[in-house]
Amino acid sequence: MEIVKYVGLGIYLIVCVALIIVATIQTKDSEGASGTITGSSTSNFYEKNKGRTKEGALKRLTIILSVLFAILAVALGIIYVI
Repeated sequence: MEIVKYVGLGIYLIVCVALIIVATIQTKDSEGASGTITGSSTSNFYEKNKGRTKEGALKRLTIILSVLFAILAVALGIIYVI
């Protein structure tokens, strides 16, 4: 059982560092108050294909890493209680 703890903790640390790096690399997504006042066009080509860009891939990777982070946190909590 000790091996499972250390392997899980190692994977958890890798996911933590990767999540920090990916979240830091991302660009700011919202336009803030100026986008609300001036209005933003969401019908252009870039907005329709945003998921295929580098920003879309980073956003998807951030979501995947954050879900892994949460699952591993719960799993490690259960493993360390046992």
